[in-house]
Amino acid sequence: MRCPAGLVFARRRRSCPLFQSISMPDTFNSTTVTAQPAPGIDVKAMPRVLTRLTRYARRYPGRVVCAVAASLGAAIVNLVTPRLLGSAVNDAHRLLAQGGVHADATRHILLMTALMIVGACALRGVLTGLQGYFGENLAQKIGYDLRLEFFEKLQSLSFAYHDVTHSGDLIARGMLDLEGVRAFLESAVLRIITLALLVGVGSWRLIGTDPSLGLLALGFVPFVVWRATRMGVMLRLSWQRLQQLMSELTLGMEENLQGVRVVRAFASQAFELAKFERVSQAALRLSNMRITVRMSSMSTMNFAYYVSMGLVLWVGGHRVQHGVLTVGSLTEFLTFISILQQPLRQVGMIVNSSARATSSGARLFAVLDAEPAIRDRDGAHGLVSQSGTLRFESVEFAYGARTVLSDISFEVKPGQTLGIIGPPGSGKSTLAHLIPRFYDVAAGRITIDGIDIRDLTLASLRQAVSLVQQEAFLFDTSIHDNVAYADPDVENERVVDAASLAQIHDHVDRLPLGYKTRVGERGVALSGGQRQRLSIARGLLAEPLILVLDDSTAAIDALTELQVRAALQRKSSRIVTLIVAHRLGSLMHADEIIVLDEGRIVERGTHQQLLEYGKRYAALWALQNNLARPAAEIHRGENENGIEAELAL
Repeated sequence: MRCPAGLVFARRRRSCPLFQSISMPDTFNSTTVTAQPAPGIDVKAMPRVLTRLTRYARRYPGRVVCAVAASLGAAIVNLVTPRLLGSAVNDAHRLLAQGGVHADATRHILLMTALMIVGACALRGVLTGLQGYFGENLAQKIGYDLRLEFFEKLQSLSFAYHDVTHSGDLIARGMLDLEGVRAFLESAVLRIITLALLVGVGSWRLIGTDPSLGLLALGFVPFVVWRATRMGVMLRLSWQRLQQLMSELTLGMEENLQGVRVVRAFASQAFELAKFERVSQAALRLSNMRITVRMSSMSTMNFAYYVSMGLVLWVGGHRVQHGVLTVGSLTEFLTFISILQQPLRQVGMIVNSSARATSSGARLFAVLDAEPAIRDRDGAHGLVSQSGTLRFESVEFAYGARTVLSDISFEVKPGQTLGIIGPPGSGKSTLAHLIPRFYDVAAGRITIDGIDIRDLTLASLRQAVSLVQQEAFLFDTSIHDNVAYADPDVENERVVDAASLAQIHDHVDRLPLGYKTRVGERGVALSGGQRQRLSIARGLLAEPLILVLDDSTAAIDALTELQVRAALQRKSSRIVTLIVAHRLGSLMHADEIIVLDEGRIVERGTHQQLLEYGKRYAALWALQNNLARPAAEIHRGENENGIEAELAL
């Protein structure tokens, strides 16, 4: 497999020195997808990100006002300080020039100026502290809102979205990208306000005092802005690559943690570490190059600042000497440049934060703006049913251009059981996923009591349908909480009843902590059969109208499966039951069995009827039960390729 989207650099950007020495890994893990060229820089992304953040900030007007006011106040105090120093130096110079009789007055002026500067610095410190407090508070609040909204969006996105999107990438967006957007408010927006006020008002003041010297004092600003902008473009490109690498690392770590037993079983620790190290090294090289670019740019900007200050001191000194400029005015020029130094040094940080927020915001909001393919229709209503008859009417479904189900029709009434078998890829699980509307049909319709399920709200439909899948996912919590997942406030008696029906109660009852026992991550503390029985218990506790068992007894031994099936028969007297299975013994009791092949129903009938037909079902029955009659005789003349295909069931 090739590396994931974005890790292969676009040819038009290979001239960028930031990436010329960075080699990317060709592969990382078995689930990586085909590489796609990384998107170019979207110059409209930053306004969109700012617009979105403004919407969130409007929820907290008090904090916004306080943060902006503190930023403006700190900037104003910074602008006042050079004027105070300049006036004090002019007054002291004038009094000293008049003779020693004014020495006391000079000391008084200097003392008062010093006190005012101390007071101004103290006020600036307080305002800067308030700016940091309210800015951080606002950023954390917006981060909290984004985090909840992102998680809520993940819950609403359709299965089709998750089918093509790596979980590692989504985790990276919800953690790293969200943090990049949140930090932008704190580290960039308020500093931009302060810097804009300082440069704007300060420039007006300096140019108004001495136009040529003012332009000379501010001459380094355009250079810094140009250099910072160039750095921002390079940092944004690098941040896009780094985000993609972090998504890969997250995905790799997640897969290895989940598959740790497979890794250990095949002694593949060194192999997995080597794959992880390749991507980690690429991320490290990229991070080092980012540091090089940032530091070289900052050094160049600082050099320009000191050159500008030196020129102001040289030219201004000559003007003072010739009486064209006062000492106080020169002091004001130098003080303002000194004050402007620190905010301008932060331009690199601001641009870096802005570049990160732009790419992070684009990735984050791409998820937040994604529309679920499956959602409630306008006018959808809740399911109110006293029966629950399930009906498929000429249903068709396709994944993209690949047709999976064609012309599927059947009806199952309450108390009835429908069995579904077929070779891998025949559409069994897809059919099961259509009932709770994880996907929408391409043609035909599925109804409950004659009502198209697309006219029902998703919440009411999925409360009425319990889908128990072969891969029994359990949460890392107690057995009780896993069984009661559909109704966390349910009484303990109902939990025990559901576990008893699923034939897992006796095992749980023997555990030291009983139903309080934690099952571990994904139920690792339990066997496969125990996990499946807990999953069945969870589905039964919901008391659904329709119960779909998608090969959910595959890991259960034959005797226990017989007990589970007998319990389900007693429980299912009022519900619709569909059982997808590979073991035909699980379907013998079904009222009807359908055999799928390439998405079509090729046989249907009861167990006995299908045996009498002597075709595919009968061949599989003979194979699974080691019957003496050869499969070829049971097939009654079907070709050899057909027999082999059916034995693959």
